[in-house]
Amino acid sequence: MQDPHATRPAANARPVVMGQSLKRTIAERASALGFDAVRVTGAEAPEHMGAALDAFLAQGREGDMGWLKDTAARRKSPRALWPEVRSVILLGTNYGSAADPLGSLQDPSRGAVSVYAKRADYHDVIKGKLKQLAGQIQALAGGDVKVFVDTAPVMEKPLAAKAGLGWQGKHTNLVSRDFGSWLFLGSIFTTVEIEADTPEIDHCGACRRCLDACPTNAFTAPYEIDARRCISYLTIEHKGHIAREFRAAMGNRIYGCDDCLAVCPWNKFAQASHEAKLAIRRQADDPPLAEILTLDDAAFRIRFRGTPIKRTGRDRFVRNALIAAGNAADASLVPPVEALTGDPSPLVRAMAAWALRRLDPARADTIRAQRLATETDNAVRTEWLGHEGAHAQ
Repeated sequence: MQDPHATRPAANARPVVMGQSLKRTIAERASALGFDAVRVTGAEAPEHMGAALDAFLAQGREGDMGWLKDTAARRKSPRALWPEVRSVILLGTNYGSAADPLGSLQDPSRGAVSVYAKRADYHDVIKGKLKQLAGQIQALAGGDVKVFVDTAPVMEKPLAAKAGLGWQGKHTNLVSRDFGSWLFLGSIFTTVEIEADTPEIDHCGACRRCLDACPTNAFTAPYEIDARRCISYLTIEHKGHIAREFRAAMGNRIYGCDDCLAVCPWNKFAQASHEAKLAIRRQADDPPLAEILTLDDAAFRIRFRGTPIKRTGRDRFVRNALIAAGNAADASLVPPVEALTGDPSPLVRAMAAWALRRLDPARADTIRAQRLATETDNAVRTEWLGHEGAHAQ
C-alpha cells in the first residue's frame, strides 16, 4: 500500500546511479533485503488488462468484493492511480512450502489452511522491506516513490507478467519458472524512468491441470475465473452463508484453497521459503477442527494474531470449520457442533445446524423443535428444516 509518509527529495536532487548500473544496484539491494525476484516495467497498462477487468465486473464475478468495482478506474493502469509514475518495480518473495500443499486434505479432522496464511501476514513483512528498498532507490536515483502490496488498486499479476517475473497461468495466478506458483508480489512506483525488462511468455501450452483440479468449477474458461465459485473467495471474502452446492466440495478447507496452484507442473522448480519472518506458525498450520469449534472471539484473536486468518473474523472462520466438520463424518465433533447451534451469530448457528444434521441426524431431530421454538433468523430456520433451496448465495 502507499506509504503516506514517503519523503520527497529536493527538486534539484541529482541521481547518484542511473541506467543498467541502477538496475543492477536495485537487484542487489532487493536480494539483500530478502526478495527473491525483481523486474521492472513501464507505467503503461498491460494490453487487455482494462478490458478483462471490465468483463469480470460486468458479469458480477467479484461477488462481495465491491472494492474491485469501486476502484476499477484507478486499477486499470498505474498512471490512473498515480499520473506521475514512470516505472514500476515488481518484487517477488518466495513462500513455497517444504510440505505437500495438498497433504492436509487427507486428514478430515483438521482444517486445511492455504499455504500463504499459515505464516505472519505477508502484507506486514513485505511492506517494511518495500519501504526500505524504496528509500534506497530514492537516494540512488532521486524522484518520488510509492510502495504497494496487494491492498491498493494495483493489478500486480498482469504487471508482474509484463515485467517478466512470470506469466498468468490458466488459473489467472502468476507462474514463475523459478518458483512455480509461490510468489508474494509487491511493487514500487517511481517517477524515475528505468529501462523495462522483457515480458515473460506464456508457458502453459495445452496443460489444463489447474482448471481440472478446481473442486467447485470456478474457472469458466482458461484464464477466466468466477470468484463467486472459488473456495478462497468463499472462505475468506464472502460475508454471508455459503451456498449448499459448494459445501461438500469444500471438504476440510477452512481458509483458502491451493488446489489449482499446487498441481501446476512448474512447481517442480519450486523451493521452500527461506524467509525467517514467513516461517510456518504452529497455531495456524491446519489446526484441529475440535479446537477451532470452541474458539470465542477473544481466543480467535489471540490464536491468529499477526496472520492473514485474522481478517475473516471469528464468525466466518468458525462457519468454515463447521462446514468442514459436517464433511468429516467424525462423531467426536458432535458435542462442539451442537453447542454452536446456540451461538450468538446466525452465521454460525446456520452452519452448526447443517453440520449436526450431517453428523448425527437423530440428535439433530431431537433438538430441532427446541431450537426452532426460539430461532428468529430465517437462514438458520431453513437449515434446521432441511430445505433444499439454498437460503443464501
